[in-house]
Amino acid sequence: MKVLVVGGGGREHAIIKSVMKNPEIEMIYALPGNGGIARDVVTVSIGATDIEGIVNFAKDNTIDYAIVAPDDPLVLGCVDELNKIGIPCFGPDAKAAIIEGSKVFSKNLMRKYGIPTASYETFDDMDAAVAYLETAPIPTVIKADGLALGKGVIIAETREAAVDAVKSMMQDKMFGASGDHIVIEEFLEGPEVSVLSFTDGKTVVPMVSSMDHKRAGDGDTGLNTGGMGTVAPNPYYTEDVAERCMKEIFIPTIEAMKAEGRTFKGCLYFGLMITKDGPKVIEYNCRFGDPETQVVLPLLKSDLFEIMQAVTEERLGDMDVEWLDASACCVIGASEGYPVKYEKGFPITIPENLLPNTFVAGAKTQDGQLVTSGGRVLGVTAVEPTLEKAIASAYEMLDQIKFDNKYFRHDIGAKAMAALNK
Repeated sequence: MKVLVVGGGGREHAIIKSVMKNPEIEMIYALPGNGGIARDVVTVSIGATDIEGIVNFAKDNTIDYAIVAPDDPLVLGCVDELNKIGIPCFGPDAKAAIIEGSKVFSKNLMRKYGIPTASYETFDDMDAAVAYLETAPIPTVIKADGLALGKGVIIAETREAAVDAVKSMMQDKMFGASGDHIVIEEFLEGPEVSVLSFTDGKTVVPMVSSMDHKRAGDGDTGLNTGGMGTVAPNPYYTEDVAERCMKEIFIPTIEAMKAEGRTFKGCLYFGLMITKDGPKVIEYNCRFGDPETQVVLPLLKSDLFEIMQAVTEERLGDMDVEWLDASACCVIGASEGYPVKYEKGFPITIPENLLPNTFVAGAKTQDGQLVTSGGRVLGVTAVEPTLEKAIASAYEMLDQIKFDNKYFRHDIGAKAMAALNK
């Protein structure tokens, strides 16, 4: 069987390392992949948003199955186009991917179907948004409607900052057309939990919960990033919380999407906040999270590719999805200066024994040598019987991976350990 994976980051590397274990797969192509992924599978320099190029490649190379991992190609209808030429896919079609593609849509969906989330108002007129902020509770959260590389959310601590955020999105086009419509919502407080889930539109199977670390600096300081590390499971996601989420959020979301004629099949990501009033949805993503995938998939005991096929064929309810009784920690090795300005082109040395644990993101091959080419260069994941051991092991491994200008947070998992030791 020939499989195509669309995307080229650490998330895709983690997915590839998992599906490679399936004995039926003879060949995997990554479009576009990266220098680290190229060590495992065949990479092809076709961009993830070049839908026509992806479809033509799939046709010319008689691809049997495609995994579309990033948000952009999903929202652009990559799955729809591949389905048209008879290629089964893991990932939602464009109608379902709108759950991430439009925050206005997802907030209105939650309101309509009574799914717990922050109270909110939506605006497509800047003056109306600014007028609303005169009496809105502060702090408040301003979100660009469309995709913005995970950066279209601003938490405003003052009215002045809130007005500036609205103007930067709607007037200055900080996020392009994504800021033509905005959501202004209530600021929620509590621990955050990420829960990825498999769903075939009928059944939902949550994966192991995780805790992301978005800020660039230790102690959750500095700018927001794409994620500096993750741990799993998340200690705040107790059995009681999981039960409430399944009943009040997960199943209602799947049923709401089906009722709207937008049946969701693929990986649905629930970004949750555990408030004093119970769990609430902060955001939905229409795909595997990054870097949550790098910490969750190493804990999967079952065959990922078999699960993906079951999702596509709407028989997930027949699958017994099993997980290791263990903990995992992923620490990101980034380029100094990320997420603003950083130098690239430094050689990367990864000891042979650490290759199975390393998920490469921002790196390319230059003259036969793997070199840095992005802000988040790679993630290293350790799986151990306890979270404490997993954290220590991940840092030991990252220490053995060498490249100039290497930067990382020193406190990944500290918050989770504090919760466990309460």
